[in-house]
Amino acid sequence: MSLFSIIKGLNKAMKPPVCTAVIAAAGLSQRCEGEDKLFYLINGKPVLAYTLEAFQNCEYVNDIIVVAQENKYDQISAICSKYGCRKVSAIIKGGTTRPESVMNGIAAVSGKANLIAIHDGARPCVEVEIINETIRKAAKFHAAAPAVPVTSTVKKVIDSVIAETVDRNSLYEIQTPQIFRAELIKAALTNVLRKSIEITDDCMAAEIIGLPVHIVEGSRRNIKITDNEDLKLVESILTEVQS
Repeated sequence: MSLFSIIKGLNKAMKPPVCTAVIAAAGLSQRCEGEDKLFYLINGKPVLAYTLEAFQNCEYVNDIIVVAQENKYDQISAICSKYGCRKVSAIIKGGTTRPESVMNGIAAVSGKANLIAIHDGARPCVEVEIINETIRKAAKFHAAAPAVPVTSTVKKVIDSVIAETVDRNSLYEIQTPQIFRAELIKAALTNVLRKSIEITDDCMAAEIIGLPVHIVEGSRRNIKITDNEDLKLVESILTEVQS
């Protein structure tokens, strides 16, 4: 069946959004000097707790699945209990790559969900309204993600030499949550895994099968923690929000 046929069928069967959030939290935090960034305490609260609370407080999110390393299950369960993350319905074992981990999470999603939101566990500054707006856009267009325009000058570099200046007017930095109709992201990630295609985000999997991904206005505060400098910036943002 073609992508067009699938989308046409989904349009006929469109229902109110029933969204499950899959939180990718199985990374090894290798660039944080051995410290697991998801459990780093900011104002006494773990980074992952901030992330889960955003989806807990989102009216359009029905349940949450966390994908993690098995040795982190108890810590994550304790976080859910302590911070009232009642929407977390399962903690699932991650794979050897991010696409495998996300697919493991998607496999646990209830058949009642017509939308799946995929979010980095290490993006704790995501705003509830951005999640809601992305869900609304995905419900209408089948795939959506928050994005912010690139503002720096971008250069293409070959062998450590600038080859050209890239026109930044159409360049955006894509963030998460990336939200898709359930059937479509399952098909997209299955295709990627079956063909061993390397991807940098889930939107790329959608692009490969020809699924247009619509963007919503993101926030420059919605950064992903990759190293200790990011941890310091996130700590500053969350402290400001809480003050």
